[in-house]
Amino acid sequence: MSLHPKVIDLTLGRVEQLLARLGHPEKSLPPVVHVAGTNGKGSVIAFMRAALEAAGKRVHVFTSPHLVWFHERIRLAGDLITDEALTDLLEECERVNGGDSITFFEITTCAAFLAFARTPADVLILETGLGGRLDATNMVAEPALTIITEISLDHQQFLGDSLEEIAAEKAGILKQGVPCTLARQLPAVEAVILARAEALNVPVKREGADWHVSAIGGGFTIRENGEEQYLPRPNLPGAHQFHNAAVAVQALKALPDTDVSGPQVARGLQTADWPARFQHLHTGPLLDMLPDGWELWLDGGHNGAAAHVIAAEADVWSGSGDDRPLHLIFGMLNSKEPAAFLTPLKAVASSVTTVNIPGEENAFSAEDLTRMASDVGHVACPASDVASALQSLIDRTERPARVLICGSLYLAGEILSTNG
Repeated sequence: MSLHPKVIDLTLGRVEQLLARLGHPEKSLPPVVHVAGTNGKGSVIAFMRAALEAAGKRVHVFTSPHLVWFHERIRLAGDLITDEALTDLLEECERVNGGDSITFFEITTCAAFLAFARTPADVLILETGLGGRLDATNMVAEPALTIITEISLDHQQFLGDSLEEIAAEKAGILKQGVPCTLARQLPAVEAVILARAEALNVPVKREGADWHVSAIGGGFTIRENGEEQYLPRPNLPGAHQFHNAAVAVQALKALPDTDVSGPQVARGLQTADWPARFQHLHTGPLLDMLPDGWELWLDGGHNGAAAHVIAAEADVWSGSGDDRPLHLIFGMLNSKEPAAFLTPLKAVASSVTTVNIPGEENAFSAEDLTRMASDVGHVACPASDVASALQSLIDRTERPARVLICGSLYLAGEILSTNG
């Protein structure tokens, strides 16, 4: 992090040059599942990995950003990369790069490719860092399968101001003749992706046309070609996870030369773990502060689509007869749009307490966020940190409540680190 700027510069020239100097490890990978989208990528990957591992497969995974520990980004055949292996790989990339310009994400992607090429595995699940077309992970020319999860407005300063522009960037991972599993999309988004798929002769299986998802009983069904497959409730909370789980199941079906049985898929859905995605916290110093009957939740979502998911889950809580008010503790990077996130939550949140994100220079101040929250109709006030925000809520709330810390994966990572 001291050697390479943590900046975003979407071009493939630097990473292409370094990979060539390294002997093109991206051409020696296990079968690759390349995943792009705005929301749901991490959950889909978590479900796929759990199901594949339940079937005895060795699975590499590359995700970003990390929450607490950089090693979370690189999983080798089931295990997080070790300190020694990571250090050796980064030093090798530094040496071969010879001091030439390269970004943080580019050089770490090259290091990951080296690790994946040198460690045998059955599948590599590769998440794009940003967009798709010019993302460093898009150096993989021949994936076995692509997945595009739900697309919404995010990273407009890099990907474009419209959904159509963003969809075109995400569709940049599509490759000639390589099958694609497509999550439900808005019509304008789907049209862009399907046009690109047609140009590249990409067979697409899409939610809402080729297959359908329905919640039923304690689980959900996938209906395809007149047949229904029933699956248990996923381990990750929220009704939206039925759709993410279904995308993972359909992707497993589409992945060539991969045999995962129904019971193995079910076991994967029930054991998948993905922290900071609507996570109910049960232990730690922050929990020790709470009076009886209170709950503490954590979510790293940071765009309008993520806020709609939170609002839907809050409606489920209230619809079940749980009358505990929902209070938000909210921090956000200044590259995001607080109003887009906070507006869908007006109807479900009793208050918003804003905080700075520790150690993040590129974050809104608590005072700025308070003003923005007030502008969209929230009852809002700032706090110096999360613990102070939580204590303030406890002091001014007379009955048990539910608290959600939200707005940023970086804030979520800080909570998971300091709260154990």
